[in-house]
Amino acid sequence: MKKHIAVIPGDGIGPDIIAEAVNVLERVATLYGHEFSFEYLLAGGASIDEYGVPLTDETLEKARSADSVLLGAVGGPKWDGMEGKLRPEKALLALRSGLGLFCNLRPALMYKALKDASPLKSEIIGDGIDVMIVRELTGGIYFGEKTLAVDSSWASDLMKYSVEEIERIARKAFDAARKRRCKVTSVDKANVLETSRLWRKVVSEVAKDYPDVELNHMYVDNAAMQLVRNPGQFDVIVTENMFGDILSDEASMITGSIGMLSSASLGNGKSGMYEPIHGSAPDIAGKDIANPIATILSAASMLRYSFDLDREAKAVEDAVEAVIDEGWRTFDIASKDERTVGTKEMGALIRERIK
Repeated sequence: MKKHIAVIPGDGIGPDIIAEAVNVLERVATLYGHEFSFEYLLAGGASIDEYGVPLTDETLEKARSADSVLLGAVGGPKWDGMEGKLRPEKALLALRSGLGLFCNLRPALMYKALKDASPLKSEIIGDGIDVMIVRELTGGIYFGEKTLAVDSSWASDLMKYSVEEIERIARKAFDAARKRRCKVTSVDKANVLETSRLWRKVVSEVAKDYPDVELNHMYVDNAAMQLVRNPGQFDVIVTENMFGDILSDEASMITGSIGMLSSASLGNGKSGMYEPIHGSAPDIAGKDIANPIATILSAASMLRYSFDLDREAKAVEDAVEAVIDEGWRTFDIASKDERTVGTKEMGALIRERIK
């Protein structure tokens, strides 16, 4: 297989962690007989410094022409004084919009060897946490019409969803479940919201095309409670934009290790954008201490969801788990008595264990 990947290192620790993810992809290509080419692009603060804007039209066009995009992290205190439209984070919104990415996959995965880092009790965690949040990215209350009264005495935000928007995100969730444990929990507020009643109806219709996937529905307030009460009951959670924003942050925190969590943003085609959920951490940039695992796992998600290379993706994920089980840690996930390694050594350890 030949694939062209647009690589956007970004700011802060972005170049450090991206380098290790690219090395892992090159290792996979060698072992499995693929050919990956990489084109490096600027976005975020690095693009502001070079071009005066967080994302150029040329960069967006090159990202569109690639088979997929691998992103590090953007932003940092250096650009905090920039006006809103020129902030580094605007590059993320422009990329999502320009690439037509409406689906965010946010896995919350906790390894058994790291269960002590979770704020949840061990009896609640059980054998671990492995939940995939599928969040709709471009609709709902965040993008609805916004109104503020002239005298500021009232305000409103319109929450709106079309059948097409719900159907396409539902299919992404069911497709993801087929690659996992074949269970989808659709989260809404159908006892109160008309949009949620439509959401529930459309998701139920889509489910008929996936007879091998189990579907159940849950109100969002109950889902928030169940995530901390019994996270093991969930496989894939699909929900609208605002609910997904809240639940994905909650799910990431119960794992206790934000430096380990990846994300994927997908559109109608196979191309997507893959990135860690953590920030750019400029205070540790270039010091060889950043944790590259979330970015490496993001690259594994690229293999699975954009390239349909499930075996190769699992080989990377198994290598990460092997390294963790052996007791290797970067400083952010290490306890006092555990041995720590740097960014480059962690990347090398993972590459060596890819089978």
